Formats: sequence, C-alpha cells, structure tokens
Amino acid sequence: MKSGKKIEFAPYCYLVPSMLIFAVFLFYPFFKTIYLSLFMTNKMGQAKLFVGLQNYIDLLNSKSFQNSLKVTVVFVLIVVVGGMLLGLVAAVLCNKAFPGIRVFSTAYALPMAIASSSAAMIFQIMLHPTVGIVNKLLGLDINWLNDPRTALYCVAILTAWLNSGINFLYFSAGLGNIDETIYERASVDGASGVQQFFHLTLPGLSPIMFYTVVVNIIQAFQSFGQIKILTEGGPNESTNVIVYSIYRDAFFNYRFGSASAQSVILFIIIMLVTLVMFRMERKGVNY
Repeated sequence: MKSGKKIEFAPYCYLVPSMLIFAVFLFYPFFKTIYLSLFMTNKMGQAKLFVGLQNYIDLLNSKSFQNSLKVTVVFVLIVVVGGMLLGLVAAVLCNKAFPGIRVFSTAYALPMAIASSSAAMIFQIMLHPTVGIVNKLLGLDINWLNDPRTALYCVAILTAWLNSGINFLYFSAGLGNIDETIYERASVDGASGVQQFFHLTLPGLSPIMFYTVVVNIIQAFQSFGQIKILTEGGPNESTNVIVYSIYRDAFFNYRFGSASAQSVILFIIIMLVTLVMFRMERKGVNY
C-alpha cells in the first residue's frame, strides 16, 4: 500500500489575488519593457521594427547616455553618503533623553513626511538668484540651479535631506537595540565619546547600516520628482540622471525603444549593486 502526502491546494488559492496584482503591475511591465527595448517604436509606443540589441549599442556609444551614467554615479554617491550621515548624526543626538527630545525627534523625521515636489518648490525659492535666502545669507549672487557647476550638487543635497528622515528612524531603532551597559563599562575604562562612537556605536549599527545603504542606493537611483521640478535635466544635461533621461526619451522624443533599453540598463545596474552589497554583507564587511 502506497503512502504519500496529500497535496493541499487550498493554501495556494490565497496567493492568487496577490499574484494577479504582481502579474498586472510588475511582471507584465517588466517583460514588456524588455520586449520594447529590442524594437523601434512609433509615437504610440507600439513595436514596429525589430532591431535586436541595436538600441543598447546606440546607447553605449551615445555621449549623452555616457554623461547620464557619470551624473547618476555622482548623484547617488552624494545622496547616499549625505542622507545617511544626516540621519546618523540626528539619531545620535536624539539618543539621549533630555527636555524637548520629542520636538527634536519630530523635526529630524519631518523630511520623511514631505513630498519631494513640495520640497523642490520650497528649495527653488530658497535658491532663487535674486530673492533666495541662500544668496542673501551668504552674500553671493549665484544662479544655483542654472549653473552647470552647482545644479547637480543642489539637487543631490535636497534629495539627501529628504532621505535623511527615514534614515533617522532606522538609526534610532538601531541605537535603541544597543545595550547601554557597554557604554557605562567603556566610560569606566576611560573611553572618550569619540572612541565609544567608533568602537561601540558603529559596530552595533552594522546590521541596520547594511539595510539602510541598500535602500538608499535604490532610492537614489530612482529619484525623479525633484529633478523634474528644479532643473529638468539641465543646464547642459548636468543633472540628466538616467531616470530623467528615460522620461525625456519616452515622453518628449517618443523613442520608447531607447527609453526601454535605458530602463533595462538601470535595472541591471541596481541589481548588480545590490548583489555586490549582499556579497559584502555575507563576507562580514562592516559599513
């Protein structure tokens, strides 16, 4: 007499609604993008002429796309480092209990609740060459957002500040999991505040640091709203990151095949960076 486990199909039925949602809003657009990247399209985005990898070859030989890659790398580095540094400093400052701590904590987490479009509009007024508060405080006369030398840094700093709010919450949660007694022992042994930070706080934050780095990198690569409002990829393509280049090619130049190829390249870049980060985490690299 054969014995075997009876397969229950009822549990899998509960997954059907979620799988349908994934299929419609995730899997279909993903494979459709790969499909369109192999074609020349009309203005309606319909595939008309199969060109294979020609869209990718044209992109890799395009000076505009090469510039977008360089701009994106610089933008991501500033956003990730700046956003994490701001969040970490704010979390450390609010880690101790003192009067008004809730007010400061709310203020540091506030960027998380502000829409990027709203922040971009406020930032645009602050950086205005004639009435902006930045020029008035510094006594300068710089057109920050229309100067190729400063536009990218301005947009990146705004994005880093927007990301600092959620980073503050991540690091605050991580600091809350560190045993306070180790600081007391370190103080008894004569360790200074700086030594405690580098030898106790940062190692204790290593797990949450890894997660925060990965999330910040992905968010930085996908930043769009603030660039659209502040600079629209200019001046002279100095802020033309890959995401905005995709938007411009698809909805201004109606080159959906090229835009799809750029989307696939962006996906590959993010996937490779994420895989490298996970490989480094498995090898025990501290962040």
